Amino acid sequence: MDIPEHIRSLANDRELKVSVRIGREGVTENLISEIKVQLDSREVVKIKMNRGLFDREQKSTVWRELAESCGAEIVDARGNIATFYSP
Repeated sequence: MDIPEHIRSLANDRELKVSVRIGREGVTENLISEIKVQLDSREVVKIKMNRGLFDREQKSTVWRELAESCGAEIVDARGNIATFYSP
């Protein structure tokens, strides 16, 4: 799917704050529900996972599965931070 340029621009803006954190409990149903609620009210949601929660190889898998669970697209994912967009 092509992500609109204004969404990419918004996602890469340093002013966009993290609005969801993945803590030591990992990915839970409550976390997925919160992301869905935020995606319904905002164009872009920035998510951060705690360091050490997943190893490097697992992070990309977690981001993909989380986006799929939320019905979102990954705009950007770098290390512990990813930005999701709901078309």
